Amino acid sequence: MKAMVINEYGENAVFESVEIEKPEVKSGHVLVKIAASSVNTIDTMIRKMGKDLPLSPDTAALLGMDFAGTVEAVGDGVEEYAVGDEVYGCAGGLADLPGTLAEYIVADHQLIAHKPKNLSMREAAALPLVGITAYEALSRAGVNKGQKVLVHGGSGGVGHVAVQLAKNLGAEVYATDGSDEKLKVIDSLGATAINYKTESVEDYVSKYTQGAGFDVVFDTVGAANLINSFNATALNGHVSTTVSLCELDLTMAHFRGLSLHVVFMLIPMLHNFNRRDHAEILKNLALIAEAGNLTPILDEKQFSLEEIGAAHTRLESGQAIGKVVVEN
Repeated sequence: MKAMVINEYGENAVFESVEIEKPEVKSGHVLVKIAASSVNTIDTMIRKMGKDLPLSPDTAALLGMDFAGTVEAVGDGVEEYAVGDEVYGCAGGLADLPGTLAEYIVADHQLIAHKPKNLSMREAAALPLVGITAYEALSRAGVNKGQKVLVHGGSGGVGHVAVQLAKNLGAEVYATDGSDEKLKVIDSLGATAINYKTESVEDYVSKYTQGAGFDVVFDTVGAANLINSFNATALNGHVSTTVSLCELDLTMAHFRGLSLHVVFMLIPMLHNFNRRDHAEILKNLALIAEAGNLTPILDEKQFSLEEIGAAHTRLESGQAIGKVVVEN
């Protein structure tokens, strides 16, 4: 089968088109013919950093985590899927799990679910990693009806899904970003858009919470921005983040009695730990999507599998609005 692989990691790493052996289905797995795969920030990090990241596969590396496609074979012990089923998931592209930048993947059935019926293959492929991340972040923070929720980076891959999921839970949702185009995306999702470049934390906390702070802050920017999140959160509130690879003074979090939730959704894939949780989240995301309450935004630029290098460049440019997707 055709695959796009990297033979050497680094800033100038390039994808090469090669023919590799089509994988065979095995127990507990399904063989899926891939229709589309999406690009996530972690994919670009692996490409550039390679073995500086403990989760990077050996070269020649077959990257790509998200996918949507059609089941072609079912392994022993798999009962919920049949040949011809349309599925989606996040199931490869790191450690010893072959990725999705190929025509086929053999995926653990615990890492996939039936594709939302109302989403295209491209839309479904855009959803797994960011959807699971946002779902986990909001769940761990206990978001519920009537709460005020702030999402930092509300037009980003994870952020725009989090806005929709928080609204689905009945929360009053606010989100930050820094350009008119991205703020319009937040508006279109029914959240209150905040320009962090023109409004200080103190200003928007006062304006939207009368100085009390938000019940939950989901920070998809992280690192130094976590201090802004602490300052924006109500007493005994919750902060979830996807980016905490930093040294940080937690004094503010201590005196505000905050709960900090670090979300690293790759743990089940890396450590074969509670993988079934991902299947359950994907099933729930499909139900939310089919109810009309979740639609991934796709970047206007379209790419084929052979153009995966350009797709990486597009994501890294910061100009993409929504998820970058490649099609087979």
